[in-house]
Amino acid sequence: MSGNIHPSAVIEDGAVIGDGVEIGPFCHVGPHVKLADGVILKSHVVVAGDTEIGPETVIFPFSSIGEIPQDLKFAGEQTKLIIGARNRIREHVTMNTGTSGGGGVTRVGDDGLFMAGCHVAHDAVIGDRVVIVNQTAIAGHCVIEDDVIIGGLCGIHQFVRIGTGAIVGALSMVTNDVIPHGLVQGPRGELDGLNLVGLKRKGVARADITALRVAFQTLKQGEGSFAERAARLVQDSDSDYVADLVRFVTGTTDRHFLTPK
Repeated sequence: MSGNIHPSAVIEDGAVIGDGVEIGPFCHVGPHVKLADGVILKSHVVVAGDTEIGPETVIFPFSSIGEIPQDLKFAGEQTKLIIGARNRIREHVTMNTGTSGGGGVTRVGDDGLFMAGCHVAHDAVIGDRVVIVNQTAIAGHCVIEDDVIIGGLCGIHQFVRIGTGAIVGALSMVTNDVIPHGLVQGPRGELDGLNLVGLKRKGVARADITALRVAFQTLKQGEGSFAERAARLVQDSDSDYVADLVRFVTGTTDRHFLTPK
């Protein structure tokens, strides 16, 4: 271990500290914590529980990472929190370990930005390059796929999935699954189109964007359930983006989706 550790920091016996780690004033690192190379804890950061934090992740003051779940069913069982590389976890963020009923692990991917005051609950799975804006709460058992942006002061209900590249506008309450690249907004979140800005910024081909727009319109109309209409899309398009949308909608049974207005 080599790095810069402030003398006021408390690092309990058993903690594993990688090379180049910086631990600022008044931080507390528990005995079952693993900090990979280059992790930075700014100051007044608590990292508890069976928690692994990936390389070059930076955690800002007054965040609480790896504490027990906010779940009354939790009975002290051994569960984990695994955070990937190069995340930016801003002030007052909370992330909890899993529960035995939810698989036992909360997972956060790489290159995410978690702005001040947001919460990631037990057993959630967060993908790569996710942005969660200030004071947003991700409830237990949620799945947030890659490249999702969730605006400030949002609430994501437990067990909800948000597909790749979707965007949720500020002040939205999302209670049902959101299709990949969907655009959700409103106090009770409604599917209001596609995240066209995000698709263009990623350099997605015009043909794929057009295919997604056709797919979105198809979901609004036609016979059968929302999931049945989505399943038929794969017969009408060779776009990988449409295929991913079908994968998301048809891959799990008994789901409820936000449907197009």
